[in-house]
Amino acid sequence: MWYTFIHAKLDSERAIVAQITTDRQSSWFNGHFPGDPILPGIAQLNMVTTSIARVLQKNLSLKSIARVKFKQLIRPGDILDIHAVSGKKENSYSFTITSKQQTVCSGRLVLAPRKEQ
Repeated sequence: MWYTFIHAKLDSERAIVAQITTDRQSSWFNGHFPGDPILPGIAQLNMVTTSIARVLQKNLSLKSIARVKFKQLIRPGDILDIHAVSGKKENSYSFTITSKQQTVCSGRLVLAPRKEQ
């Protein structure tokens, strides 16, 4: 896997919290961008989706996103904190990714059960 979970759990307020570190050797960084590597937005959304699915122990995939804002760059080896709270609609979540106490990315997403193949 191209990142490592330090921890992932439900907190006392039933929010999903995870801490992740990115692998410096990830192929995401090779092509985005040579000489100035950053983590692409789609990879960030994948980390949020995977964190929620892992904590809830469900097989989920990304269905839709809304109001996503990418505010800071994620570099190889950064430690990221993910915080996701369930919304009013089923399988909807508001989320924030922070690094070094700064918001990196935030938004809302809707997940769906992954179809078995």
